[in-house]
Order: sequence, then structure tokens, then C-alpha cells
Amino acid sequence: MMRKYFIKQIASAGFILVLAFLAFSCKKSQSTFTPPPVTTTPPPVTGADTGVYANYTLVWSDEFNGTSVDANNWNFETGPGVNNEKEYYQAANATVANGNLVITAKKESVGGQPYTSARLNTEGKVTAQYGRIEARIKLPLGTGLWPAFWMLGANITTVSWPQCGEMDIMEHVNADNTIYGTMHWNVNGHVQYGLNTQVTSPDAYHIYAIEWDSSSINWYVDNNLYCTANIQSNVNNTGAFQLPFFIILNLAVAGDFPGQTVDESKLPASMYVDYVRVYKAK
Repeated sequence: MMRKYFIKQIASAGFILVLAFLAFSCKKSQSTFTPPPVTTTPPPVTGADTGVYANYTLVWSDEFNGTSVDANNWNFETGPGVNNEKEYYQAANATVANGNLVITAKKESVGGQPYTSARLNTEGKVTAQYGRIEARIKLPLGTGLWPAFWMLGANITTVSWPQCGEMDIMEHVNADNTIYGTMHWNVNGHVQYGLNTQVTSPDAYHIYAIEWDSSSINWYVDNNLYCTANIQSNVNNTGAFQLPFFIILNLAVAGDFPGQTVDESKLPASMYVDYVRVYKAK
């Protein structure tokens, strides 16, 4: 799977590197689509969902408790996506209400694209280098929808992609139960490694996270580990993952991953983000 990069042109795909540290895999399945409401209030967090972790200290968060997107934390990206996506990104499709960031995909023609949506990033405002990065998200389900919570190397403007590295904390396509976690980097061209896991009702709130240090990247859904990658000592040219990264949230419509068919009966469709949090190891 070629991940999306909006700011610069994607390099050629190269080859997929199969690494010795592969572990844990799951299969896809389909779920029945239940349209999410136009607005929602997240249920209270309890137990492990409170974000209190014995080995980590919270250093930054956006709880989306205001009435608009906080410009101190987020930039809006504007324009058409890549990877043969069909949306035009604009700020108007991202709102804050009822304790959520709400990113909504709509059927409307803007900039030559048949759909609109939003894409936000923390470039130049918030970066992380190691730690736990998590978000509590309720996903839209429908053919052609592609929500994502991911990170890019903060040096992307100087070294380009994939040299900067990319960590996809959560990707979901269409209406199935499969969540994807993937890393992308450069070894004489683009390479990637990742696994997936199953969740019950992705259109309910789940916590998507990575725990990242100088030795490894670990992917979690609701604190259940499903994928581990070795990045110790620049193994397989993974040195990009020893540097700061910024955060991205977006909802794409169509593209190389979900395919070109869009179920317009599910539009407008919204991705609800209860919070985004960054922790440092104690």
C-alpha cells in the first residue's frame, strides 16, 4: 500500500521489504454499516481509556473542548489529495463540537474534485520524538472512505518523502473491521512494513496508538498490541524513525487503497476525534 503524501510528490513505489521482525497478522472481515449521527458526544472514558499510563507522562494534548479548531495546534491543508483520491481538502470541512474534532466528507464539487473533506497537521507547531502518541476516534463506514491518523518526519521539506519516514498509526478503508498500522521509509526507494488487526464496531470509539522508542515502534488498538517493528541501530536504514515527527488527521474519499467506488448514500460522512495526546516515557 502506498501511503498518501499531500505536500510533495510521492516517489516511485520501489519494492516492499519483508523484514525479519514481522509478527502478528489478522484477516479482513466485513461489518454491517450503521450511519453515524451528524453530531455526537463521546461517551465518558473509563479504566484504561482515561489516558493514565504508569510508564508515561502526558506532555501535550488537544481535547477538542472548544468551539473551533485551535490554530496554535493545527494547520489546514488545502487542495486535492494524491493517490488518485477524489476529494478537495478545505478548512470548512473540519469543525469542533460536543468535545470532538469532526472531519466531514461531502458530495460537492470544488477545485475540479467531486467531493470535499479536511486534512489537518501539526507541522511546525507540535512534534514528537519517541513516546506514546494516541487518539480516540470514531470512524465513518462506507465504500470509498479512507480515514487516517498518522505522522510524517518533521524534516520532510528538506529530505522529501519517503526519506523523512512515515508512521500510520491508524488507517481504515470502506466498511470492514480491519485497522491497519504501517511504517514507510527509504531503502534505495520506498519500502514499507505493517500489519493489521480486527476491531468490533469501528464506527464506535476506539483508542489508536503507537509506543515508540529508539529500539521499536509498537501499534495498539484499545491497548492491545498487534504489530511491532525493530528500528534499533539503524537496522534496514530506519534512522528516519530516530527524529521528530508531526501529526496528521484526515478523511480521504476514494483512492488507491479503498478503490474508486464511492457509496454516495453514506455522504456526508464524519470522522470524530475525541482527543489526540502525546506522552513521554518517564
